[in-house]
Amino acid sequence: MNLEAVKLAAADNLWSALFPELMLAGLALLLLVLEIVLPKKHHVVIPDVASAGLLGTLIGLFINWNSSLIGAETFNGLIHHTHQGQMMRAFFMICALLVCQLGRLTLARQPMPKIEFYHIVLVVTAAMMLLAQSNHLLMLFVVLETLTIGLYILVSYHRTSTASLEAGLKYLLMGALSSGILLFGIVLLYGVAGNPALPAHSDNAMYYPELTRFLEGNRDNFVAGLGIVLVLVGVGFKIGAFPFQIWVPDVYQGAPTPVTAFLAVASKAAGFAVLMALCGKDGVFASYQALTTPVLTVMAAATIIFGNLAALTQHNVKRLIGLSGVSHAGFLLLGVVASATSVLATNAIYFYLFAYLIASFAVFGVMTHLAGPDDSDQDLDHYAGLAKESPFLAGVLAVGLGSLAGIPPLAGFMGKFLVFVAAYQSGARWLLAIAAAGVVVSIFYYFGWIKAAFFETWTPPADGAPTRPARTPVTWVTGCALGFLALASVFFGFYQGPFGQFLALK
Repeated sequence: MNLEAVKLAAADNLWSALFPELMLAGLALLLLVLEIVLPKKHHVVIPDVASAGLLGTLIGLFINWNSSLIGAETFNGLIHHTHQGQMMRAFFMICALLVCQLGRLTLARQPMPKIEFYHIVLVVTAAMMLLAQSNHLLMLFVVLETLTIGLYILVSYHRTSTASLEAGLKYLLMGALSSGILLFGIVLLYGVAGNPALPAHSDNAMYYPELTRFLEGNRDNFVAGLGIVLVLVGVGFKIGAFPFQIWVPDVYQGAPTPVTAFLAVASKAAGFAVLMALCGKDGVFASYQALTTPVLTVMAAATIIFGNLAALTQHNVKRLIGLSGVSHAGFLLLGVVASATSVLATNAIYFYLFAYLIASFAVFGVMTHLAGPDDSDQDLDHYAGLAKESPFLAGVLAVGLGSLAGIPPLAGFMGKFLVFVAAYQSGARWLLAIAAAGVVVSIFYYFGWIKAAFFETWTPPADGAPTRPARTPVTWVTGCALGFLALASVFFGFYQGPFGQFLALK
């Protein structure tokens, strides 16, 4: 490459376009510097710096929401700036803010390094934001591995806990396997799309528009089809879809509760952002819908069935929420299948993700307050009598679980309703029937959890030995956050106006 080519490439590196991501990266480094330069007694302010920086960056994103770069590509096509990308940026920063708040409660109970936790959360969040805007397979793989490596560390962060270390090892092994499969699929696509013997070949085959052009000109290529399937398998591991969900219950149980929340909401949403870019109506694999639609349809049906039936037998709430999250991945896959023909599907998926964020973090917030030093031991019996001991936490739990179950008039109901309407429009009637049955089954385990909190009484053992962890007091900050999440679930169940620019409700 000559000097002029290098200058031309550098001219397209518009760093201001990545201002939110750069802010988070700089903030992550600042936390480490503050840990070194501040006296130890002042380290308590560092989590506040992380939260304030996240909040300020989020506000800045909203101020510059309709950026002039929307629709443009930067960094020589690696990044594509869209309204959906802006929305996912906000999504991931909201998740990070809530994870940081829950992390305060969890880390206070553990003799663990604390500043590094917030540092890794910020780095992983920036990677997720880049992932949602990726426009190149190389960019996709690099940022996907960046966030995955960060999650490996976070899952095993409680290094004195056998369960956390075991969860980290299992996640590492399954993550490495999925990354290898994904990379193999990318290599096949790159190789076949760059083959000069085939029509519409390209020298830049990892660039989404060029790969799309090649696939449109070679609709029956076996190697391309195999590469697409392997890429979908790799992404299927990341979102916990059947039959790639085997790691979910063990990892969710062993990971610290804030990290479980991060995995359940943000990591899953990042996977679906990738799926929509690849398999949506105008996605890279759109010309191979004859292949991708059956694969995703079977995957969605099996994921809904497995997730709901497996959750029925769980007594540990972290495993329960993990397996119920598998079923939610199935509902979202239903929307991905419908997006091939329904104009409502894409926007319905994004609303579903926000409804899932609100409800899930409400539930995880309550779980964090009820967890003890052994974060993996969270049983349904621990919730007995919660309504009498803390009506506020019990109310937040009921709203969160009701929204996850899809009970009207909560936001989760509207999310499922919109996805179901999109599936009906697309003609996926039998898959819609399975999804409806899945909702009915989910009511049993979600309401079993509510029943434990409201209608069961905890009786201390006769010898006075504690059989459940002590409740963590609700601070005013956490109380406001949980109250806001509960109210938001109710509000967005009635009124979806703020999402109007994304939702085609007509």
